[in-house]
Amino acid sequence: MGAAMRRIQAGNALTAFGIGFTVPFLYIYAAQVRGLSSLWAGATFIAFALGALIALPLTGRVIDRRGPVPVVIGAAVAASVGAIALGLSTGVVPILLSALLLGAGQAVMQPALATMIVWCSTKETRTRAFALQFFMQNLGLGIGGLIGGLIVDTSRPGSFMLLFTIEALMFLVLAGIIATVRMPQVASVQGAVAKDAAQSGGGWKRLLEHKAMVQFCVLGFVLFFACYGQFESGLSAFGTESAKVSPSVLGFALAANTGAIVVAQFVVLRLVENRRRSRVIALVGLIWTVAWVIAGFSGLAHGSAMVAAAAFITTYALFGIGEAMLSPTLAPLVADLAPEGSVGQYNSAFALVKQMALALGPVGVLLAASLPMVYITIFLFVSLGIAWLALRLGGQLTPEQDNPALARIEPVHVHPGPKAAVEPVAFA
Repeated sequence: MGAAMRRIQAGNALTAFGIGFTVPFLYIYAAQVRGLSSLWAGATFIAFALGALIALPLTGRVIDRRGPVPVVIGAAVAASVGAIALGLSTGVVPILLSALLLGAGQAVMQPALATMIVWCSTKETRTRAFALQFFMQNLGLGIGGLIGGLIVDTSRPGSFMLLFTIEALMFLVLAGIIATVRMPQVASVQGAVAKDAAQSGGGWKRLLEHKAMVQFCVLGFVLFFACYGQFESGLSAFGTESAKVSPSVLGFALAANTGAIVVAQFVVLRLVENRRRSRVIALVGLIWTVAWVIAGFSGLAHGSAMVAAAAFITTYALFGIGEAMLSPTLAPLVADLAPEGSVGQYNSAFALVKQMALALGPVGVLLAASLPMVYITIFLFVSLGIAWLALRLGGQLTPEQDNPALARIEPVHVHPGPKAAVEPVAFA
C-alpha cells in the first residue's frame, strides 16, 4: 500500500472502533437510560436509517464534482456532532434528531471512503484493498464493542456519555487523518468504463439507464436484506422466540460471525480473487441457503438447548464466511461498472441500496416471531434467488468486469521463426 492507502485504511479502522462502542448499546441507552418506550426506542433506529436515506441521494454528485476528501471530512464532523448530541439528549425529539444527524454522517462516509480507495488503487490491488477495509472494519467493531461492554452500566448514565464521546473523537480523528491524505492530482480510475454518448443526461438518469448496474443494485438489495437486514432483527427474534436460545448465545453467535470474517477473510480472498465474481456471489447464495436450513434446525431442536445453540451459532458463522467472500467482490465491481467521472455516484447509489435493505430488514421480526418456519422457508428461497440473480448478472458483465484477472493476462505474441528452406522437388 502507498502512504495514502495506509492512512485511509487506518482512519477506516479507527472509525469502526469508535462506532463499535455505541452500536450494540443504542437500544439499551434509549430505552433504559433515557426512559423511552420500546416504540420510541425503536424509532431511534428508524431515524438513524432515515438520515442515511435523506443524505445519500445527494452525495454522489458532490463526491464526483468536489472530490471525496472534503465529503469525508464534512461527514465525519457531522457524525461527531451527532454522537455528542445523542449522548447529551434526554427527550424524544432531541434523541431522534441526533440519531438522524449521526446516521446521515456515517452513511455519507461510506461511498466517499470507497471512492478514495478506488482512486488510490489499481485494478490489480483494488480487490485486496476492499478486503482489507472490510477486515479492519469488523476487527474495529469487535474490539470497540468488547471494550464498550466492559464500560457500559445502565445505572450510570455517564458511562454511556463516555461511549458517545469516544465515538465522536474517533470521527474527528478520521477527519484529521483524511485531511493529510494526498490524493492523485487527476481523478482517474484505471480501467474505468468510457462514458456512453447514447446515455443522455447525467447522475441518476445515466445510472438508471445502465442495465448491468440496475441488475447489480437489485442483487445488492436482496443480499443486504437477506443477511445484514436480519442479523439484529428477524434472525435474533427467531432465535429467542423459536429456537429458545439465551441472550448470551446470541452474543456468542454475533462473536462467531465476526470471528469467521476475521479468520477467513484472507484465506477466502485467495480463493475468490481470480474467479468470476458472478459465480462467487452465486456461491454465497448457496452457502446462505445452508445457513438458513441450519437455522431452521435450531428452531426444531427443542429437546436439546445445546444442539439449538450450536446450530444457531453455526448459522451466524456461515453468514460471516459469505460476507468475507462478498467484501472483495461487491465494492470493486461497483468501481468497474462506473463510467468515467461517476465513481462517487455509483458508490452512493449502492450505499443507498444497502441502507434501504437495512431499513426494511426489521419487517422480518413479526414473521419470525409469529410464523418462524415460514420465515425460515422464505429466506431459504431468497438465498437461492441470490444465486439465480448473480448468474443472470454475469450475462450482463464484460469478461473483465466479471473476472478482473483476465485484464492482467498478457497476450502472447508468436513471432514466426525463419522460413525453412524449400528444397526443389524432382519429378520423374
